[in-house]
Amino acid sequence: MKIGIMVSEGPYNHQASDTAYLFARTAIEKGHSVPRVFFYHDGVNNSTRLTEPPQDDRNVVNRWSKLAEDHGVDLVVCVAAGLRRGIKDDILAPGFRISGLGQLVEAGIQCDRLVTFGD
Repeated sequence: MKIGIMVSEGPYNHQASDTAYLFARTAIEKGHSVPRVFFYHDGVNNSTRLTEPPQDDRNVVNRWSKLAEDHGVDLVVCVAAGLRRGIKDDILAPGFRISGLGQLVEAGIQCDRLVTFGD
């Protein structure tokens, strides 16, 4: 099964990003495909390489980058939501790219399911 994911909450102010990451990782481990994760609204804050969590805390951004590297997941950051929050190409973590809402629509069309995490 092909599963698209949308994340609309930031990495440290809500559990949505952690849950989305764990869902994506588990789906891949179970043999499903996760071709794209779309980050929208405050979810775009998952993409910045400027976050520096304490050493004893999880690094949500690095988790997403590693998932993209290991499994070819396309991590797309909404351009409009990103610009509102100061997210531009020069601060993106590895594996993330900026694009428009058309990428979310495309995921909804091409995937068997589109699962959303956050408000």
